[in-house]
Amino acid sequence: MENIEGREGYKKTELGWLPVGWEVCNLGSILKEAQYGLSEQINHRGTYPILRMNNLSNGKIDTSDLKYINIDDKTFKKFKLYPNDILFNRTNSADLVGKTSIVTFDGNFVFASYLLRLKINFLMALPPFINYFFNWSETQNKLKKLASKGVSQSNINPNNLKRLFIYLPPLPEQQKIAQILSCWDKAIEKTEKLIDARTRLKKGLMQKLLTGKKRFKEFEGKVWEKLKLSDFLISSPRPIDKPDKNYLALGIRSHGKGTFLKPASDPKKIEMTTLYQVKENDLIVNITFAWEAAIAIAKKEDEGALVSHRFPTYTFDRNIVIPEYFKYVILQKSFVYKLGLISPGGAGRNRVLDKKDFGNLIVTVPCLKEQQKISFILTACDREIELLENKLSSLKDQKKGLMQKLLTGQIRVKTEGI
Repeated sequence: MENIEGREGYKKTELGWLPVGWEVCNLGSILKEAQYGLSEQINHRGTYPILRMNNLSNGKIDTSDLKYINIDDKTFKKFKLYPNDILFNRTNSADLVGKTSIVTFDGNFVFASYLLRLKINFLMALPPFINYFFNWSETQNKLKKLASKGVSQSNINPNNLKRLFIYLPPLPEQQKIAQILSCWDKAIEKTEKLIDARTRLKKGLMQKLLTGKKRFKEFEGKVWEKLKLSDFLISSPRPIDKPDKNYLALGIRSHGKGTFLKPASDPKKIEMTTLYQVKENDLIVNITFAWEAAIAIAKKEDEGALVSHRFPTYTFDRNIVIPEYFKYVILQKSFVYKLGLISPGGAGRNRVLDKKDFGNLIVTVPCLKEQQKISFILTACDREIELLENKLSSLKDQKKGLMQKLLTGQIRVKTEGI
């Protein structure tokens, strides 16, 4: 944090140095009301939609997953939500307790018991500013400390919440700060929608291109070939003695989420005396969780990482199938279903893939040139999504930095004309 101690135009307060004209007060002093939500039974259908803690997301209300409640008119009027109401998640896990979102729309919504509705006195504070203040990382850390911790859930008592210290700039400055941060929110939301649209486009292309429902003109009429995996996958173990020092280990995420690296893995924590080296473009399968799509193709940065015998590695006969194409095949539901069929046993670690059956799995593939064309299209989709995800990450970092500076007065805003 930038040092503003003793700077002209700033004063020392119980919370540190703040701009002259800013106030420090308890949350309770700016509240008109703090109200518990409804505890009646929630259903998939009903008279009124009810917002729950799952509907609070990054300062906004997410209505994509709604439940409903049946209540009389009198109860509805008491718990109806209005624009500028702030919903505070008073009970949740230790990580999520304190989630806060602002209602920005009008509708016949009510709210559930684990939420607290905060009504702000507009003469003292603006709800959008308070919402940003609550979603600021420093405030969230303070809220976590206020929570009483149970076995699986934490709770923040409303009376303790009301004693929370907040910084209050003059109303025009609150408005300007909220306006600036909302610009970043709009850019973030726009980028998230673009990512969602591109992801759906890629999913649709995969469903059509990998099944032959959509063909490129130059390949129309060419028949796809049915192959066993063993026709083009070659078992390629590269055994080495277990290192004496910390080493780079590789794991595979379930649900087709790819590989991940575990630097500085301690060899003393494993009983095996032999590990196996990974190379770029290896097909690697976790035989324990193959049924859960724990299968991936190694990336360039995975080169040299080590795996156990439970992660058999295969190389491709590139004259038949290329890994750039096959990495999309292994994400298909039909392929994952087949992995489940050859992973007998109970749940979890009791389901182990049979490597012989794995080699006998049948896939239908196009010629090499069509594989290359399909992989080129899908890789381009991946790159576009990656660029958008990088942009999204950058926008979120920028907003985080802005919140730190704007909500502490390190950066002052001009309020003329407001």
